[in-house]
Amino acid sequence: MPLCVPLFRPIKPEPACNLDFSFVIRVLIIFIARMDSEDDFGMHDANDDDEDFYSGGDDDAAAASMDSDDAGVADYEFIDNDSDDSYDAASHRYQQNYTVLTEADIRHRQEEDVTKISTVLSISKVAASILLRYYNWSVSKVHDEWFADEEKVRRTVGLPEKPVIEHRNVKQLDCGICFDTYPCKEMHAAACGHPFCFTCWAGYIGTAINDGPGCLMLRCPDPSCGAVVFQDMINALASNEDKEKFSRYFIRSYVEDNRKTKWCPAPGCDYAIDFIVGSGSFDVTCRCSYSFCWNCTEEAHRPVDCGTVAKWILKNSAESENMNWILANSKPCPKCKRPIEKNQGCMHITCTPPCKFEFCWLCLGAWSEHGERTGGFYACNRYETAKQEGVYDEAEKRREMAKNSLERYTHYYERWATNQSSRQKALADLQQMQSVHLEKLSDIQCQPESQLKFITEAWLQIVECRRVLKWTYAYGYYLPEHEHAKRQFFEYLQGEAESGLERLHQCAEKELQAYLNEEDPPKDFNEFRTKLAGLTSVTRNYFENLVRALENGLSDVDSIGASSKAVISKSLGGASSKGRGGRGKATTSRSSSSNRNIDDFGHWSCEHCTFANVRSATVCQMCQRRR
Repeated sequence: MPLCVPLFRPIKPEPACNLDFSFVIRVLIIFIARMDSEDDFGMHDANDDDEDFYSGGDDDAAAASMDSDDAGVADYEFIDNDSDDSYDAASHRYQQNYTVLTEADIRHRQEEDVTKISTVLSISKVAASILLRYYNWSVSKVHDEWFADEEKVRRTVGLPEKPVIEHRNVKQLDCGICFDTYPCKEMHAAACGHPFCFTCWAGYIGTAINDGPGCLMLRCPDPSCGAVVFQDMINALASNEDKEKFSRYFIRSYVEDNRKTKWCPAPGCDYAIDFIVGSGSFDVTCRCSYSFCWNCTEEAHRPVDCGTVAKWILKNSAESENMNWILANSKPCPKCKRPIEKNQGCMHITCTPPCKFEFCWLCLGAWSEHGERTGGFYACNRYETAKQEGVYDEAEKRREMAKNSLERYTHYYERWATNQSSRQKALADLQQMQSVHLEKLSDIQCQPESQLKFITEAWLQIVECRRVLKWTYAYGYYLPEHEHAKRQFFEYLQGEAESGLERLHQCAEKELQAYLNEEDPPKDFNEFRTKLAGLTSVTRNYFENLVRALENGLSDVDSIGASSKAVISKSLGGASSKGRGGRGKATTSRSSSSNRNIDDFGHWSCEHCTFANVRSATVCQMCQRRR
């Protein structure tokens, strides 16, 4: 009889190979969960419909624009007037690196994370929420710690696998707080099994909730137990008011404990910002239209870094400038040493009671030793003589330094504050333009509002440029005075940008009013459109150059200086070797450069502002510079 041999035989593992298949399965599960979380990373978008005004919903184009990120280009913003949503905040010209979250979005994300942890770890959702809160809502951190040492995580967080105390076939139990005896059905216990009565539990939970967010990790009342109290138990025993408070703490924990999520700092705003850390600029704009820096939560201050902003704000609010003012504008009484401000023309000073010491303002000597023989009431020969001898040099030098420092700070602060107030006025004008004037202008000019967006863009440009210009004065204040080349370059860029902004602001504020006249509006509205759009573009270029230079630390100064030296050396060499021929060659080069500025349509480009002027014009229509 033939022997039947199976085609495939099971292979027995070697005794030395102890493969834990349950561990492999767990690793595969966590790997798949991580892949899903990476695919979903950055894809949560609470407002996909109003993400990018110019993208038209094309995600590929938006991604392409994000890949071509330019660190020196300002995030200028445009408002979508056609959107039916109440969100009128501006969307960026480039893809946003953040997402604005509503309360519903936060709850949805919390539920997603809890479900992921509950599914992968095979635990209840309330236990999963405890783990996420403990590990600051980091799904990957929970996975790593749990699979590394589950027992340690359970012990640390307070998630016992089975009750510590079990009560079987018992009809009554003693409460561990009030020590009264209650039927078992009137007792409650956490996962540990320690029983307490309903009244004591309610008081314990209510007190913890009223104490603050610490109630999110509430532990068993037994002093020797570290078991956590689940949310379903809190919902069953707490009052409605306490449950509402607990729910608010639970939502806040997702934002405040998460390293890439923050609340909008605007007063009364309930939106949160989910930010992609390490993605470039920190400037974000909330749905409430408030722009702020995600890194330091101060108002948006690009191109100035957060450290400079912190120093500037501290200087504005600190007492240092008060002391500088006192030092620069007062002198101490020679007797009681209290600072005195001179408010009259005479040099005869009398200190306030109880001191009442009379002294000379100039030399601080006793007035009894003064009179007409020392120079009278408005001069002091002793002071002039002592000053020539160098007796008062140190005090005068200190007072002069304080006065200069105060004048310098006042110079920058006044311009910083002026641009801030101008920005607030521009925001109000923009709102009025969008709500009133655009509709009126559309009726007068017989054009749809969609054709008038160039006006809105101009005002948005003004608002953004006022913000940038404001912070450049804080930058200039802290720019070292000994770096003369950088300071000259900075002041040049700042002056050019400010000049362009003033022309744009005047055109949008003053010249536009003539076209709002219903009785006799000018007929050259298309020329005004061209001028305002051109000024907007030119001003944007100015400020992009300014922002780029400041973010690079004005590093172009060194390269410009090196190239200038090379050019000078080359021109000197050419002049010495070619004499007059060198000058003639330079003239030819200048004329050829002028010809190259003329395009195919006969327009010449201004070398100062790059505006395209008609060939017959000899003065730039934008910057009024000669050709």
